Amino acid sequence: MKNILVLLSILIAFSLQAQNLEKLSKEINDEGIALYRSEMASWYGTDVFTANYKNRENIGGYFSYIDEDVPKCIFFSKNSKVIGTISFPTNYNPKDANLDLKERDFTAVEQEYFTIRQNAMERIKTDTIFKSYENTSFNIVPLIQKNSKKVYVLTGPSVDNIVVFGNDYLLTFNNKNEVKNVERLHKTLIVQNINDNKVGKTVSGIHSHVIENWQTITPTDICTLMLYKHLTNWEGYITVSKKYTSIWNPNKVAIMKTEDYKKMAENILERNKEKSESETKAK
Repeated sequence: MKNILVLLSILIAFSLQAQNLEKLSKEINDEGIALYRSEMASWYGTDVFTANYKNRENIGGYFSYIDEDVPKCIFFSKNSKVIGTISFPTNYNPKDANLDLKERDFTAVEQEYFTIRQNAMERIKTDTIFKSYENTSFNIVPLIQKNSKKVYVLTGPSVDNIVVFGNDYLLTFNNKNEVKNVERLHKTLIVQNINDNKVGKTVSGIHSHVIENWQTITPTDICTLMLYKHLTNWEGYITVSKKYTSIWNPNKVAIMKTEDYKKMAENILERNKEKSESETKAK
């Protein structure tokens, strides 16, 4: 009876662990998709707006957000008035975008996004945690979900044929839209080549995580992978830390303990070795 109870306890523990990792995977994946949707609206919104708005000196900046499932990119003037609203269908086709160049005030929701964006910009100017690199620039992505107010800072390349991971940050805000915390998500900048004829086509990539609070794949990793998947043609991607191994396939993430991942990989190698030896003997 005692052995049965021990076995049941172990099974329950494994079940709870699997449920927790599945929940964590979903939360990170959902946050990554939210970042991706915002960045896609910014990418294409910038193209649409600059092609139709000629008074460049009047532009103060832009941000994007999801308004009742509609991606919107908002451009504002230097005196903090909305001067451009670009709304997109879910396919983000610029040809189908709705462009409104009428000057107006921010809505209440837009004012919140604008405020945390501007406060993040001010913090970036003064906080030495933020590092800049040659041929890159920061992408500022405000994100408001339920009672959570965040700004993600991603590093984007200004040259072709590379994908940049790392040198990314997360700023969280209190109810007064004041910066509550700033943290780095990766320790370094990670640059990976794409479309490099010298090394041929790659089908996946990998990098490691060492920061204690970010041992899993990050929402910024997922956002970057989704933004560049049409260029890389990667079928999957892996991040590894001492605690967790995260496996990304397009639009889906699986997280497991690194020790379990290593055991699984060793078992696969052993089975392949046995299969190869068996086939050799059969010949």
